[in-house]
Amino acid sequence: MAVTIRMRRMGSKKRPFFRLIATDSRMPRDGRFIEVLGHYSPIEKPAKLDLQEERIYYWLKQGATLSDTVNSLFREVGLWGKWNKSKKGEDISGIAVKTEIKERTKKKKPKAKKGE
Repeated sequence: MAVTIRMRRMGSKKRPFFRLIATDSRMPRDGRFIEVLGHYSPIEKPAKLDLQEERIYYWLKQGATLSDTVNSLFREVGLWGKWNKSKKGEDISGIAVKTEIKERTKKKKPKAKKGE
């Protein structure tokens, strides 16, 4: 069984929040899962992320793969860097994982000049 850590959509229409779950990769997005590993609320400003680090590390040690979205979230909050340092045997006691994700700034389109 290939275990994947990915997100499961919850919440009502136009008010989503996500659970980070460990699941068999063959299961559908909102189907059966093994364990809940955290919660992600993108609607809140700033976005909130609540993770169970010990359980995530356990599944990563068992060979679980990350979905692309979960991978980018873990990189943004610092969990992926902490995981890589712990694999190398470095001290990770001083590394804190963020629980909030700042909103990205929107790109502005350049204004068109008159006469062009």
